Amino acid sequence: MSPGAIPEPDTLSRLAAVIASRCPEAGGDPEKSYVARLLSKGPDAILKKIGEEATEVVIAAKDADRPKIVAEMADLWFHCLVALQAYDLHPQDVLAELARREGLSGLEEFALRKVRLREAEAASVAEGKPP
Repeated sequence: MSPGAIPEPDTLSRLAAVIASRCPEAGGDPEKSYVARLLSKGPDAILKKIGEEATEVVIAAKDADRPKIVAEMADLWFHCLVALQAYDLHPQDVLAELARREGLSGLEEFALRKVRLREAEAASVAEGKPP
C-alpha cells in the first residue's frame, strides 16, 4: 500500500475472520499458527501480550518515531483483535460503541460511564451480590 493510502473499510473484519479461522476450535494448530498458540494459552497470555504491545506504542510515541508508532500500533490492534476473538466479540462491536459515543464530549461520556457503573453496583448490592 502506498504511503497515505487508506485501506478498505473492512480490513478489520477480514483480519478478524482470519483470526477466527485460526482458533483451535476451528482447527487452528498451535504448532503452526501464532494465533492458535496464543488463543490456546488463554486470556492471561493474550492480555499480557496486549500490555507489552501497548508499552511499545508508548515508547515509540515518546521517541516521536512515526513509522515505529504505526508499526507498534498495528501490533497492538492485531492483539486486541485476538482478544476480541477470545471473548467471542467482533470489531463491529467496538465500532458500534464508537458510533454510539460519536457526538458526545469525552467528559460527558466519562460522566455517563461513572453513572452506569454506580447503577450496576447498586443493582448488584440489591441482588445480594458483591459489587
